[in-house]
Amino acid sequence: MRRVVITGMGALTPIGASVEAFWENLVNGKSGIGRITRFDASNFPCRIAGEISGWEPEQSFTPREINRKDRLSLYALKAVKEAIDQSGLLSSSYDNERIGVIWASGNAGIETIEDGLLEFAKNPAMVRFSPFYVPKSLLDTPSGEIALEYRFMGINYSVVSACASSNSAIMDALNYIRWNKADVIVAGGSEAPITRALIGGFGAMKALSRNNDNPQGASRPFDRDRDGFVMSEGAGALILESLEHAQQRGAHIIAEVKGAAMSNDAFHATSTHPEGDGAARAMRLALQDADLLPDDIGYINLHATGTRVGDVSEIKAIGQVFINHTPLLSATKSSTGHLLGAAGAIEAVASVMALKEGIVPATINIDHLDESIPAGIPLVRDMPVKAHLKNVMSNTFGFGGHNAIVIFGSSE
Repeated sequence: MRRVVITGMGALTPIGASVEAFWENLVNGKSGIGRITRFDASNFPCRIAGEISGWEPEQSFTPREINRKDRLSLYALKAVKEAIDQSGLLSSSYDNERIGVIWASGNAGIETIEDGLLEFAKNPAMVRFSPFYVPKSLLDTPSGEIALEYRFMGINYSVVSACASSNSAIMDALNYIRWNKADVIVAGGSEAPITRALIGGFGAMKALSRNNDNPQGASRPFDRDRDGFVMSEGAGALILESLEHAQQRGAHIIAEVKGAAMSNDAFHATSTHPEGDGAARAMRLALQDADLLPDDIGYINLHATGTRVGDVSEIKAIGQVFINHTPLLSATKSSTGHLLGAAGAIEAVASVMALKEGIVPATINIDHLDESIPAGIPLVRDMPVKAHLKNVMSNTFGFGGHNAIVIFGSSE
């Protein structure tokens, strides 16, 4: 099978609207969580979220484009442009029929869906919806929009596996290129979930933090006093390319995608397996796919969202797999919040930057480590640490029992 490399990355997050800004704020321990401004959340139990910082759609799109696209697509197109620009793909010779797009989201165009239904509820006798209502709200619209923008005519579809969606997209892209079904695939995910329906819905499940008086300290994986995750929005994009294709066009290679795997807990509709059995199985399969041993992994970007069961079960899963050597661990959601279906894409960017720069970003907001977390585990806290990394792992888990793991390796 062909080797697959990364030649471009893009990021749009609550702590930065580019890869450079995102990484700088991540290693400096910044939090992107604040009070919700998208709508009046004063009557909601959770009134905080991670909204995009440093960018507004008007900076990149015309009013006509904004009117015709949900934030889901706008975020995707913004992140993809940065990734494509970095890759230098458009300035080289390529076959657009051999370039695909595999894009992820957990919730589709929920803002469009919500706004349309609320308008209809005000006056159901009118039965009048926007002609853009359906195309703006569909889950696969971003993948189509990306293809249309760049005339990419290869493999094209969208992926949903809840909060594991982006890693699922990266895994699919990896395999299609390996199998010589494409030369280049734009992979990643976007999410625009800061709406009344999702804040209210996840809040009703008691999944969201209610630390409204301390937004920047609310996303606190592994802390004794954590009370749920903080919902965030944004997008991450990766340009995956066969090694041969990248070399032929003289592209700068950032990292290699070594392997990936998925599994399912088959345990509960929303809760992870308490012992982390499904997650452990996915990690083992990813190592096997990458032809690596546990000792070859230097850092794991944890899924850790700040839920009581999830954080502990992930550590238990790691303990099942990494018996003789535990890699450095950190939870970057402590800074970004949880981007749901886009989480894997953003954390892929963070993992690759850690590999490239030799820096493991810290888990912030741990004031009192949960007593259920084994003492002595190499959890990077408070300050980033320097490390020579050859291979890193990125974990994502989702409602429905989905587990998706991706392993990245140095380009050297």
